[in-house]
Amino acid sequence: MSLPTTTDVVLVDTIQLTANIGADCWGRLREQPVSITVHLHLKPSFLEISGQSDNVLDSIHYGHLTKAVSALSASYTDVRALVHEVTHKAFALAGENVDAVRVVVGLPKQILLANDFEIEVITPRGKDSLQQAAKVSVKDLVMPVLIGVNPPERLAKQRVITNITFYEKAGMHKEIENTAYLTLEKFVLHIVRSSCLASDAIEAVTTRSQKPSALSFAHSSGVEMTRYRDGFQGLQ
Repeated sequence: MSLPTTTDVVLVDTIQLTANIGADCWGRLREQPVSITVHLHLKPSFLEISGQSDNVLDSIHYGHLTKAVSALSASYTDVRALVHEVTHKAFALAGENVDAVRVVVGLPKQILLANDFEIEVITPRGKDSLQQAAKVSVKDLVMPVLIGVNPPERLAKQRVITNITFYEKAGMHKEIENTAYLTLEKFVLHIVRSSCLASDAIEAVTTRSQKPSALSFAHSSGVEMTRYRDGFQGLQ
């Protein structure tokens, strides 16, 4: 196992606010809860100065960053526009000391059946955040699915918790609910394939599904799969 590289990062984790970033889970244009996490990836060894002086003035003032992000209250065309605004403020406050800004925006009320919807963008200095690739995650998507090999499992649907990392395909849960599976492996492969083929912009998809009702003395059993889009293109 290789050792991690040295890094200097200042972060503000889970700033809570409300913002209008487009339609909510009911298709209405109104403010919804938003969580914002900002990571400032600093120049190598930058934090050694404040680490040796023990003086906060030699570091990045994360309080100012928090106030700037918390003050955001305008309407945005979509969540990428909000990410862009946060990234711009982060670079402006950190100055030349930051090499890249990582912004993670969570929308817990964006998807009815999911616990959270997150978009993550890393923007190097001098680049436009709107031009950077985004990682989108649907977290703890709960769906009733007929799945399992045991006779009782063939009689009633059970909850399946799924986490998907991709560019979201709208309406996927309806496609999944109307099918039946014997194994989680088949179920996960179905989601991965559908997600990979949802858009030409997708390079790879990771999906993890868990059955919390399968075992008595464990939280769940589960399967995780990562596949590249080009592995499915000849199978459409």
